[in-house]
Amino acid sequence: MDDEGEEFEYGTPAIPARTAFRRFWPLTEGLRKWLLLVWVCTVLAALAETEAILLFGDLTDHALQKGSLAAFWSPAVKWLGVAVVGALIAYTGNSLAAWATERFVMRLREHVFDHVQQLPPHFFQRHRQGDLLSRLTSDVEAIETMVVSGLVGAASAAFSALFYAAAAFWLRWDLAAATFVLAPLFWLAARRFSGSIKDVSREGRVADGAITSVVEESLGNIVLTQAYDRRDAERRRLGEEANAWFRASVRSTRLGEAYEQLVQVIETVCVLAVIGIGAWEISTGRMTLGQLLAFAAFLGYLYPPVRGLAQLGLTVTAATAGAERLIEILDVRPSVTDPRRGTETGRPDGTIEVRDVSFRYPGADRTALEGLSFTAGPGELVIVTGPSGAGKSTVSKLLLRFYDPDAGEVLLDGVPLRDFPLARLREYVTLLPQETLVLHDTVRANIACGRPGASDQAIEEAARAADAHDFIVRLPDGYDTRVDPNSARLSGGQLQRLAIARAILRDAPVLVLDEPTTGLDAMAARRVVKPLRRLMAGRTTIMITHDLNLAPDADRILVVDRGRIVETGRHEELLARGGAYARLHRSQNNAVTDTAELRLPLFEEAQPPASAPVHEYAPVQQYGYGYGYDPYPAQAAPWPQPAHEDPWSGI
Repeated sequence: MDDEGEEFEYGTPAIPARTAFRRFWPLTEGLRKWLLLVWVCTVLAALAETEAILLFGDLTDHALQKGSLAAFWSPAVKWLGVAVVGALIAYTGNSLAAWATERFVMRLREHVFDHVQQLPPHFFQRHRQGDLLSRLTSDVEAIETMVVSGLVGAASAAFSALFYAAAAFWLRWDLAAATFVLAPLFWLAARRFSGSIKDVSREGRVADGAITSVVEESLGNIVLTQAYDRRDAERRRLGEEANAWFRASVRSTRLGEAYEQLVQVIETVCVLAVIGIGAWEISTGRMTLGQLLAFAAFLGYLYPPVRGLAQLGLTVTAATAGAERLIEILDVRPSVTDPRRGTETGRPDGTIEVRDVSFRYPGADRTALEGLSFTAGPGELVIVTGPSGAGKSTVSKLLLRFYDPDAGEVLLDGVPLRDFPLARLREYVTLLPQETLVLHDTVRANIACGRPGASDQAIEEAARAADAHDFIVRLPDGYDTRVDPNSARLSGGQLQRLAIARAILRDAPVLVLDEPTTGLDAMAARRVVKPLRRLMAGRTTIMITHDLNLAPDADRILVVDRGRIVETGRHEELLARGGAYARLHRSQNNAVTDTAELRLPLFEEAQPPASAPVHEYAPVQQYGYGYGYDPYPAQAAPWPQPAHEDPWSGI
């Protein structure tokens, strides 16, 4: 949670399976003709199996029972032909079904992923990343089972049951009616178990997402885990979530197994009833052995589809738990949307105007910004500073239009930001965020994402302008070296210079810098100052920062506290007033540290005077800023000592 936002609560909705099905059925558009073809294949395959069973009964009565080889060949050839045709039809139908189901999974995952990318920052502060990953994987597949595979399975089971039942009635309607009396037992068994299976499925999916979250968080904070010896604590965290998943899985397995065994008993009762009645019918001469075997075969084929229909109800019930978790995400509306008719303007000059803006985060109990007003023009650097929680980062979120203000307006060249399509607006306003964002890709790709399609020459020129080219070419594969946010190959300052190169390549008229030197040591900070100045040249630059070392360069400084501007002016002017800015400035500096020291030549560029031998220059600690050369070695004269023995004791 950042210092301006408040945690936002969402609840997972409880929905019936029918509602979930209707919600996701529109995503099958374009696939329905193929699903219809799958159903046709299913009908034909069921007909082929029905014909095969009838041929089996004929073969039994005319060939096996009489021992006639001549009577064997005709039904045998027909049976083989029916089996080959049925196999081809079943293969075609199953292949099409697999293709359609996977296409649906891809489409649903893209739909959810695209929606998630539009959601406001506070949504991701509310949800753990591991849980979102679980929803985009296992929950998506569960919905596919309900909407596509389940529908195909239901059609297959229904048609198969219909044909087998019709054939059984055709053979002996009275015997079929007697045995079908037990069929509702399957439905009653499924109804008895459905509620418990839905509850345990929901618990299992939540636990699975929690396990993924713990693993993702632990691996992301591996340095903290190792440095503070948190292995036992992380193991306990994982164990707690794993125990919840274990209990849900075992309970789910027990419920499923209990249902399966109950169904087996019901089927056994039905088969025994058929055999008993059939034996009596044969003894009276009203039924042949072939008819009885065919009838028993039809029942053997009939009960699996009937059981499958009941099982499908349980599967859909379990999948509804996944649908609820996805619908929870899909029901969260983006905080901003594209205008119905975007403004038709060329590339703006970059004049930013914030007019009496007020804003409160959704669900927050206090206002983040209130009555904020300022302007910034091309070539100007405006620094926004203040204590933590003052509302500084909220300014950057409004400038990028992650949110729209509740009152007031933010304008770019006199046009409200809400009138720009989001894609165009973010071409004109470049953000250099506080956290250096690096893709798990090559150095070239990381820079090129600033302007997709940029030439290699343009990428290299941007890297040179960011003072990144020299260290890039020293990497094992140069610009084709793969890096990631945790790459040990690059320091924090080098990663930041890659981000600066990306922003230079983007070449937007407005630049928003959010704490550009946070997390960097003094030497790394000094290395990024020069490329930052190149990046800011000629652009409207708004810098949100606690670090006031660039404040002397600012055209205007805004001191924000509790969402309001409490002071504004230039560096020297604000220092002279002795107000809030002066207090912030003093809190960062002491007698030893000069606020303009970051503007000194970088250490790597420092060279000893040509008239002096190199060996006479001894490295000397310059408090807070690394090492420099001492032009007065100890044998010539002592290095001047600061007023305090400990240079930081006066803070």
